[in-house]
Amino acid sequence: MFNGVKVLSFTHFLQGPAAVQMLADLGADVIKIEPPKGAFERHWAGFDSFIEGVSVFFMLGNRNQRSLSIDLRTDAAKEIVLRMVREADVLIENYRPGVMKRLGFDYETLKAINPRLIYCSCTGYGSDGPYLERPGQDLLLQCMSGLAMLSGEDGAPPTPVGSAIVDQHAAMLAAFGVVAAMYEREKTGKGKLIESNLLNAALDLQIEPLTYYLNKGPLWKRSSPGMGSRFHPAPYGAYRTSDGWIAISLTSADKLVKAFGAEPFARYTDRDQIDKRDEVHQAVCAAMLRRTTAEWEAVFKECDVWNAPVNDYDAVERDPQVAFNGMIMDVEHPVAGDVKLLSHPVRYDGKAPEVTRAPPRVGEHSREVLAELGYGPAEIDALVNAKVIKPMAEPLARAA
Repeated sequence: MFNGVKVLSFTHFLQGPAAVQMLADLGADVIKIEPPKGAFERHWAGFDSFIEGVSVFFMLGNRNQRSLSIDLRTDAAKEIVLRMVREADVLIENYRPGVMKRLGFDYETLKAINPRLIYCSCTGYGSDGPYLERPGQDLLLQCMSGLAMLSGEDGAPPTPVGSAIVDQHAAMLAAFGVVAAMYEREKTGKGKLIESNLLNAALDLQIEPLTYYLNKGPLWKRSSPGMGSRFHPAPYGAYRTSDGWIAISLTSADKLVKAFGAEPFARYTDRDQIDKRDEVHQAVCAAMLRRTTAEWEAVFKECDVWNAPVNDYDAVERDPQVAFNGMIMDVEHPVAGDVKLLSHPVRYDGKAPEVTRAPPRVGEHSREVLAELGYGPAEIDALVNAKVIKPMAEPLARAA
């Protein structure tokens, strides 16, 4: 789809790399420009997950890309970047605001060199404003945006989502912005500055509850046990059975009677599920303890009660629909070996994009990229000797 589109990636952590990977999966030629020691995510991984010294955190967000390892503090390196910019379609960066300008790679400077360049900045809070110097990180944004106060039970501490959902959503918004700008460029011939930030993404994730609050006032308080949201009628959430858990969603009062019996559910109307929300919730909690999860699944299927299993990751990995969708794939990495990664989430004519490149080693493509820019072998050797660029790196040592 994006064959022939050249993307320069000045990204690290997750927000930027995840945005770039979406374009790389669709055929864009992505060149990851990183320092000689490698990007941050090569040296860190959640769950201390390194395979043969290779960070799983790096591998999950950097497939289908090439690596140019370069010291941007040198004038020679800056000349290499400017030469690349002249023929690039897209540049994506997620340094702190001001860093790219200090390097001489801000949008206004590069637009003068290449007016067709689409320049995407991924930040924590935006390119300006009172929070300009604050660190932008997923957990911090979950908490400051109100997201952490939506879940959990009454009186419990704030409950963040246990995944970097703000990073990932901001990345998808960045990729969407880049694609929109490429479409417009086909008509105008001009590039554009695209900006995606974690704060806006965190608020966008809450478009439903936040808009209710803005127009009607405070949401219902958190329940105990906790419900699945602060704005849905009861029952709504994960409910304990005699041997586990099951999720129930958006069920009318008449179906509650069919599933649980007349007492006490015959007294409740659809309106009571709103006005007596906590009372209905507590009644469902008590009723659910009478049967096993498997028994409730059978009852709910017969009564057309919307339900789903509450899976841990072991069950997710074995789930037949996950397998049918092909969302877990095996990728061969030259150092780590066989690695399981999540595939590109969108299907095109029924298929996911192929993995054409494993996540690259530091500087794996430094010589190749410079040769494409017109540098001869002797010039490249001189740049390597001057430590302007770094060629193929040795596998990184496992973090202590």
